[in-house]
Amino acid sequence: MQLNEILKQIPEYKEFMTINELDKSSQQLADEFESVEFTKIGESAEGRNISYLKIGQGTKNALLFAFPHPNEPIGSLTIEFLSRFLAENPEVTKDLGYTWYLIKAIDPDGAVLNEGWFKGEFTPIKYAKNYYRPAPHEQIEWTFPVKYKKLEFSDPPPETMALMRLMEKTKPAFMFSLHNAGFCGVYWYITHKVETMYSSFISLANQVNLPVHRGEPQAPYIKQLHRAIFLCDGIHERYDFYEENGVENPQELIKNGTSSDVYLKSLTNGKGFTLVCEMPYFYDRILDDDSLSNHDRREKVLESLEFQKNANDFLKQRFDIIKKYCDHDSRLFTAVADGVENFDKRIAPQIHHAQNSPMYEGKATNAQAFDSMVSFRFYSPLRTGMAARLCNNNSELLQIQSELGDWVEQTIQNLLKNTNFEVIPIKKLVHVQVGSAFIAMQQLNKM
Repeated sequence: MQLNEILKQIPEYKEFMTINELDKSSQQLADEFESVEFTKIGESAEGRNISYLKIGQGTKNALLFAFPHPNEPIGSLTIEFLSRFLAENPEVTKDLGYTWYLIKAIDPDGAVLNEGWFKGEFTPIKYAKNYYRPAPHEQIEWTFPVKYKKLEFSDPPPETMALMRLMEKTKPAFMFSLHNAGFCGVYWYITHKVETMYSSFISLANQVNLPVHRGEPQAPYIKQLHRAIFLCDGIHERYDFYEENGVENPQELIKNGTSSDVYLKSLTNGKGFTLVCEMPYFYDRILDDDSLSNHDRREKVLESLEFQKNANDFLKQRFDIIKKYCDHDSRLFTAVADGVENFDKRIAPQIHHAQNSPMYEGKATNAQAFDSMVSFRFYSPLRTGMAARLCNNNSELLQIQSELGDWVEQTIQNLLKNTNFEVIPIKKLVHVQVGSAFIAMQQLNKM
């Protein structure tokens, strides 16, 4: 079956599915097809089942997992589509030669905390007010064991342990960590330089009229292989970046472990191939504009970092009042507390790098300038939105909750008022992720 024929079958998804809906759908699929196994591999910290669907009988294994961060649900619909398609078309799994292991939600507890924006009309403000992203040491993608220089992390949460067990069992030749970003173009991470994939990936985004990312990289130390295609990084790169930018003891700022792709390499003598396809929710056509602007690149990056510092200062003043009323063991509190209290230390090396690195010399492109002036700043209200949720049902905090909520709304409105931002239809996002999986697997088969 040709790839375009497969992609045409993706439904017109209008909203995201809850964890209960995803589990029910998986069980129904296993009940409907004898060739599909639905197996529990562990439980989340709050006791929710973590399970995988097994489809096909190939000689190589493919592992795809969604919700690597719980504010990233696009991959769950990618797997929702893929699981039924593969069950109904066993010749596809036979032709590719893979056994597929599919996890719709590796962080179900965190996903539940995001379900407030999964249904109905999707807007930036709705997203910000119902958003949840864990503290680094509770992020499944970034809690794999590691020992590097002075950093040692050996306490993965139960969700990561479940994923590790499946990785150890299957040693996948291909792994797809189904991430998505927020306000950007489409971009990819890969662990191995397979140049034959590059143009095909970009063509996928072009097919559905989405821009690939031309703005600033997600982090300044990430190595770019091609336009919108980067080399996967682990915690080692962040540690070295901190060291190179004036942090004497990076292990004091890094509370988490390394990434899933690094762990897979350790299980497969470096052979296991990992793909990440970062899909945005929102975009603006200017993110595809490589022409030079009138803005100094270094100046705009530093202004963005200063904006983020000011946003954190606003939040910290109010969080210092809120925190005595909170359950300090709750996931929301842990996420806000970690972000607020470590913000200045973590942003300091970024500021040092922006002030001194030659990469920021000259004029910014229009895409880079928009990234600094809008996209990067968009993430600041998200933590403030989480803090506002900590005030729920507490009469002592109604005024602060109102201040935080108003700030979130006003900040997002101000950031977006002179833009031409769009909310991307879910079908387009699933299209690119599904297509990326098949392209990668086909190319790997040729090696």
